[in-house]
Amino acid sequence: MIKHLVNCIREYKKPTIYTLVLIVGEAIMETIIPFITADLVNKIRMGTDMSVILKTGLVLVIMACLSLACGGLAGFTCAKASTGFAKNLRSDMFRRIQSYSFENIDKFSSASLVTRLTTDVSNVQMAFMMVIRTAVRSPLMLIFSVVMAYIMGGWLASAFVVVVPVLGIGLWQIGKKAMPAFRSVFKKYDRLNESVEENVRGMRVVKGFSREDYEKQKFAAAADDVCNDFTRAERIVAFNMPLMNLCMYFNTVVILWFGSWLAIKSGGSSIDVGQISAMLTYGVQILMSLMMLSMIYVMITMSAESAKRIVEVLDETPALDDPKDPITTVADGSIDFENVSFKYNVNAKRYALSDINLHIKSGMTVGIIGGTGSGKSSLVQLIPRLYDVTDGCIKVGGVDVRSYHMDSLRHEVAMVLQKNLLFSGTIAENLRWGNENATDDELKEACRLACADEFIDTFPDGYRTKIEQGGTNVSGGQKQRLCIARALLKKPKILILDDSTSAVDTKTDAKIRAAFKQYIPETTKIIIAQRIASVENADMIIVMNNGMIADVGTNDELMQRSEIYREVYESQTQGGGDFDEKGGV
Repeated sequence: MIKHLVNCIREYKKPTIYTLVLIVGEAIMETIIPFITADLVNKIRMGTDMSVILKTGLVLVIMACLSLACGGLAGFTCAKASTGFAKNLRSDMFRRIQSYSFENIDKFSSASLVTRLTTDVSNVQMAFMMVIRTAVRSPLMLIFSVVMAYIMGGWLASAFVVVVPVLGIGLWQIGKKAMPAFRSVFKKYDRLNESVEENVRGMRVVKGFSREDYEKQKFAAAADDVCNDFTRAERIVAFNMPLMNLCMYFNTVVILWFGSWLAIKSGGSSIDVGQISAMLTYGVQILMSLMMLSMIYVMITMSAESAKRIVEVLDETPALDDPKDPITTVADGSIDFENVSFKYNVNAKRYALSDINLHIKSGMTVGIIGGTGSGKSSLVQLIPRLYDVTDGCIKVGGVDVRSYHMDSLRHEVAMVLQKNLLFSGTIAENLRWGNENATDDELKEACRLACADEFIDTFPDGYRTKIEQGGTNVSGGQKQRLCIARALLKKPKILILDDSTSAVDTKTDAKIRAAFKQYIPETTKIIIAQRIASVENADMIIVMNNGMIADVGTNDELMQRSEIYREVYESQTQGGGDFDEKGGV
């Protein structure tokens, strides 16, 4: 874990080292100043010349300025190092997440990943700041102050022998008892962020069902959980200051009492006023150092949980990776499933797909129908290697998909999902996700094939129309057509439409399919649909049932021999339903 975190410092090593050096300088200055001050007090009491007082005062001013300069510069370099460290940490996590396969992403909730990228990184950043500054300064101040106290006060410094262990043990016990509450709060942060994320994303559903009060209660419960844990922890940590004050007052009383007694008894020969004042100062420094060490202990322990969560993301090995010598060219759009079985988790008892054997020629139009949970989406997600097969082999262009460079394979396989996402920006910017170098004419041609030009031309700003986050300012059918156009701009060898025309009318659906047949005949087109009308003219229709292929054939062939297909066809042509309304399996 430490190795991962240290590696994230990288270009900010110099500011980190500068901070450590400056902190050492500040600690040295602050421990010498009371020593010189005590000497000055004694000289003043003995009636020394004003010139000596001025010289000593000038030295103290210079030392104070040096201490201030070291502290100020350390604050600047520490801020630069800690913010840079946090930046690198977030960047490394984000890059790692981008390399994840769907299998990896399934292990983390989106709310948890957001918490790790924000709250957890902030906690680790604060801990790093304290480590390179306070965690160095406090031990140095403690050691230097103890040494100087014994130099100045002799046996009188023995008061620290009693106070320091009491304060140290007390602070350690306080930190130990507070830790369980701090540890538990992070999982509750995940639930809190999840509640916010779900509510914002589903705001229209919430309002549609008038569930605002329920969502408020749900959020309040999550917020209360976080609040209660923090309150319990802070309630324990609050004992730090009373314990600190108790030890400080005890130390002050002991030093003043015995110091004054000794000074009077010896006539100032054993100890003087200057030494007593220095002892008081060093006492405060020692106790404050212990106090800061306690806070560091609490902060580091709390951030250790955050660090573990961050390292979990960094240590997560992508389930999919490129081979050593990957193939970068896909010959054509032919697809072969050879004895393919698949399950989402190696420990899962049930296979999502079983014994799939399928051969699709390049340029074919293939329809896939099946009920919810029949394995339609699982089948097509294996083609661009979003998941790897559990058993068997899938070939694209006659080559095992695991032999391709993943970027090369996915460039030639375009997928359009039922709930595909549009990003904030203009329509043109969203379309260029398919091809960042696409010309305006290419954008218009892709939109014409997807029948998206029909509504884009009605917008005052045309292709410069702004798309709101998530595409909320366009309808479901418009969003699907834009996503189809975006996929076409890739000029793929395989185009997969996963129920991606469900929100468009049957007339537009037919126009899109006719455009595909006429203008991209070389592209293999796989259409998952609930409407028989969307696939009845396909070269091949696959009927899925319980993760297996129930039948394969043309519309006429399936009407003759497939009971499932025939039942669905009749239910939709006679009753107007879709696959899931009657006869779905």
